[in-house]
Amino acid sequence: MADIDLHQTITEVLQGATDKFEKIVHFYQKSIFLYCYHMLGHDSEAEDCGQEVFLKAYRHLEKYNREIPFGAWLYKIAYHQCIDVIRRRKLARYLPFFYRDEKENKHIDQQIETHYFDEFVHMAMAKLTVEERNLLLLRCVEEKSYQEISLILNQSSATLRKKYERTAAKFRKHYTQGKGVGPYGIGQGSGFEKTFS
Repeated sequence: MADIDLHQTITEVLQGATDKFEKIVHFYQKSIFLYCYHMLGHDSEAEDCGQEVFLKAYRHLEKYNREIPFGAWLYKIAYHQCIDVIRRRKLARYLPFFYRDEKENKHIDQQIETHYFDEFVHMAMAKLTVEERNLLLLRCVEEKSYQEISLILNQSSATLRKKYERTAAKFRKHYTQGKGVGPYGIGQGSGFEKTFS
């Protein structure tokens, strides 16, 4: 969606044509779902999270600053929503009456993992903190620039670049240990790891 079309659609929604918001949802839905899936690791949580992201975006559309790319604004909402889910998940571990349902839609899981992760990538990502995982996903899977990520995470591009280098090195270490190869043996697998070379 071109910026001019996006801004026109936002204007129309704010003027009362609420059905036009569906165009925005349709354009960003897949990428927001995949981002939430990679942050949370569960498709059902990712679907719920994605829906909540668009609800929040709709409710706060009048607060959107048009000087910031709309995608960056949306990913910022998604990031905070995922963090909320992770916090609730951690709380659930300590409350005996709140257990997560482990049933997953394996077909969807397999499709997503085929395109983005192999098991060694998944294991290496699981050893990173939420913040580290988020940075790698935004940079490598979502292909966001450091400027865009700085808008999403409220950190300077220079700081993010240093964090990315450290996080990429940490990922490589966990990946090579998991796969049982030397540091120069990376190259087979999903393709995701090549981004860190």
